[in-house]
Amino acid sequence: MIPVHILLADDDRDDRYFFDKAVESLSIPTRLTMVDDGAKLMAYLFENSAKLPDVLFLDYNMPRKNGFECLTEIKSSPELKALPVIMYSTYVHDDVADMLYASGAHYYIRKTGIDELAKLIQFVLTRIIKNKFDRPARKKFILSLLEV
Repeated sequence: MIPVHILLADDDRDDRYFFDKAVESLSIPTRLTMVDDGAKLMAYLFENSAKLPDVLFLDYNMPRKNGFECLTEIKSSPELKALPVIMYSTYVHDDVADMLYASGAHYYIRKTGIDELAKLIQFVLTRIIKNKFDRPARKKFILSLLEV
């Protein structure tokens, strides 16, 4: 099986560590690439636009270019707009979720412990592998263990 290429954009070193540990615990083969701010993310995506990752987990609060700015740029770019984007943040607010959903994000996940995060990542990756990765209705946009 070909590894699922995951790109994580998050400025917090601890959050990147927890995400990495969650991914390592999965039974699905993966390849994880990480960047630590929005400007680096966009540079990476445009440099690799011919071979994009399978999914992007994008922190909402980052320096230089925040997650919303990156999402807007990704979804307005012909080369990048098909990339599935999972917003990933410490706080989940309905008004922010509305804005992110309207801008084309696939899901919105709250940063959690490693075990819960692993289950949420597993859910996303399984849908990608099965080619069943469609955007949900807005009411199912905020992903939690209750839905997986």
